[in-house]
Amino acid sequence: MENTVRINKALADAGVCSRRRPDELVAAGRVRVNGETVTSPGLQVRPGKDELEVDGKAIRPAAQAPCYLLLYKPVRVVSTAYDPEGRTTVLDLVPPTWKARRLYPAGRLDFFSEGLVLLTDDGDLTNRVVHPRHHMPRIYRVLIRGEVPERALEAMRKGMTLAEGETLAPVEVRVLPGQLHDLSGVSAAQRPTGQRGTLLEMTLHQGLNRQIRRMCRDLGLTILRLVRVAQGPLRLGVMRPGEVRELSPAEVAALKKAAGM
Repeated sequence: MENTVRINKALADAGVCSRRRPDELVAAGRVRVNGETVTSPGLQVRPGKDELEVDGKAIRPAAQAPCYLLLYKPVRVVSTAYDPEGRTTVLDLVPPTWKARRLYPAGRLDFFSEGLVLLTDDGDLTNRVVHPRHHMPRIYRVLIRGEVPERALEAMRKGMTLAEGETLAPVEVRVLPGQLHDLSGVSAAQRPTGQRGTLLEMTLHQGLNRQIRRMCRDLGLTILRLVRVAQGPLRLGVMRPGEVRELSPAEVAALKKAAGM
């Protein structure tokens, strides 16, 4: 079903009521919809599709406010708007309410990683979020098979050079207490079954492709599960894989502040 609003709201949103109430214009027969004069302020119209006129002058709908969504990307989903191989993309998981928006992921997670992905049609914010200049930290919970040697933790903390020659900035890493297989802070429902090891929390300030997986590869560590739980001021909280929600106004304001907007 298409989104509709009352004609009086459509006129108010377009700024027509800045000088007089829209109901008065409608009642006076000064408003036309698709060429037909209307007199009912309760008439439902489709902003941006139906042609509205007041005193013979076309009324343009107000610009649509940007959309900001938080997605818990499951594993085996690609972080792109389109996949030539036909795999499930993050946009395939967007509920019908937001399907008509031209959303894009602001940053990526690899195919076998999961967790927080920001989806938005705010191009300026997207560019700032992914640009390394803003150093927006990202926090991950990483389950490693077996124990993690102290030397490996120190190598991450000091900054290491990958096998491909790229030099990494120091990574904040700590071993989380509690059961070794527990992804506490993500959600009890999201704990892996039958997987035991060492749970690390890693905070990255760089945007290198597959950085954590490549670090662990070079250090001889096997990743069992990798979840992004935070990006800048945004937190995954207790969301479940595949779940999508809108950011609150406070979250949007905090994100823009972190992005220097």
